[in-house]
Amino acid sequence: MSIASASEEQEPILAAIDIGTNSIHMVVARINPALPAFTIIATEKDIVRLGDRDPKTGNLTPEAIERAIATLRRCQQLAQSFNAEQIVAVATSAVREAPNGRAFLKQVNTELGLFVNLISGPEEARQIYLGVLSGMEFNSQPHIIIDIGGGSTELILGDGQKPRTLSSTKVGAVRLTAEFITTDPISDREFQYLQAYVRGMLERPVDEIRANLEAGEQPRLVGTSGTIETLAIIHARNTQGSVPNPLTGYELNRKELKEIVKHLASLNYAERAAIPGMSDKRSEIIVAGAIILLDAMTMLGVESLVIGERALREGVIVDWMLSRGLIEDRLIYQSQVRQRSVLKVAQKYQVNLEYGERVANFALTIFNQTKGQLHHWDAEERELLWAAAILHNCGLYISHSAHHKHSYYLIRYAELLGFTEAGIEVIANLARYHRKSIPKRKHENYNNLPSKTHRQLVDQLSAILRLAVALDRRQIGAISQVRCEYYPAQKELQLKLMPAVPNDDCALELWNLDYKKSVFEAEYEVKVIVTLVQS
Repeated sequence: MSIASASEEQEPILAAIDIGTNSIHMVVARINPALPAFTIIATEKDIVRLGDRDPKTGNLTPEAIERAIATLRRCQQLAQSFNAEQIVAVATSAVREAPNGRAFLKQVNTELGLFVNLISGPEEARQIYLGVLSGMEFNSQPHIIIDIGGGSTELILGDGQKPRTLSSTKVGAVRLTAEFITTDPISDREFQYLQAYVRGMLERPVDEIRANLEAGEQPRLVGTSGTIETLAIIHARNTQGSVPNPLTGYELNRKELKEIVKHLASLNYAERAAIPGMSDKRSEIIVAGAIILLDAMTMLGVESLVIGERALREGVIVDWMLSRGLIEDRLIYQSQVRQRSVLKVAQKYQVNLEYGERVANFALTIFNQTKGQLHHWDAEERELLWAAAILHNCGLYISHSAHHKHSYYLIRYAELLGFTEAGIEVIANLARYHRKSIPKRKHENYNNLPSKTHRQLVDQLSAILRLAVALDRRQIGAISQVRCEYYPAQKELQLKLMPAVPNDDCALELWNLDYKKSVFEAEYEVKVIVTLVQS
């Protein structure tokens, strides 16, 4: 169609890519902000086996990287053919763990111009939860979600509101097949060892789920992703002669699953591959995946599960909608997940929140009042500045000496849900540069930033954060208000400060601003003039 209708113009097209251990999936969705909802209009999937890593180094192999880039290029072309306005890509377990994982993502960015967010295990679980919720009503009843991937298994407990538990465990169908299965069909000894290993690994997340269930609650189990869908398809063909479409809502009980696992374990690779509905690649890893599911159900004490066809890639779409304020219904609580996780980290490291919030308010005031004049960053970057301002002093939890460097590490490896890895790296760097040295390429943390744009962001926003910190030098709220006035002809920024207590000369704040402003002046090429305005 050469001319889009008015409704189509208001319905953006988004592509979401999930780069997993076993496969790369993409969905292309038309977003309807009025409902709000989305409709899947195209899908693409290829088994690339990034999880087949070099056994000596743990690196992604050149062959797997080549397969992945070819698939991503095809996904990109498909998304462009649908006029997708944005492609949001995430990478999970295999890329997270490989020593050359970040180098692979840089290669993708260089060759394809595609930026990929590397997400943590808990963040992957959170986005799976969003995806399942988008396609299934929980009716305020507790549900356990299990997603068995190639490299990890996510277990989530939630009731449609805030997730009660989010876990990601390093047991996946590709990982366990590579590490533990050498016989075909699998020997009794390997089968039993694999079961024992899975039970040991899942013990902690299962205990956590049990601890977060109220007395008398009977949770429903929802299974997502390829391994579980394949098992459901085998069951449906065996019992009904056909596969329901859609598969969502299809039920499989533990007793029947046990029989399927027993049967699969008795077959060799060729015999498994001959099963209707089973791809060649899936047949290689299905036994390990089936054992994970059976043991998880046994440990959880649930007798059946239902299939949910939406998972991580749909969760990526929901998260994108949330970040743009397009969802105001039962998922609205999720839009505050970033704020909640920042405050949780602040609490963990005993941050003085009153002080942190004052610094954040000053930083955001300067950001807002200089936007469009000195910088052109937007709401997403503003939120990163807020998070850094709240957490900039968290390194004091370790030591006052070089606490800005400690802040970097505590933030970088904190569980900040809702933020991308690049976003967390920016927050950590902003906190690192709130004092002492300016950003430098010789600093490893600065070099960890994924692009020139991210480095520019840190350069500019850390300069703002320095001023904000100086504005509360005594940490008593001596300055109640700051007003920025920019005079482009003179390249001059005037900061007009109002003291909280009349006749307070705020000498320490003025001295600290005079000391700290040189970084801001150099970065923005302006002269900063500070005046105290007594009311």
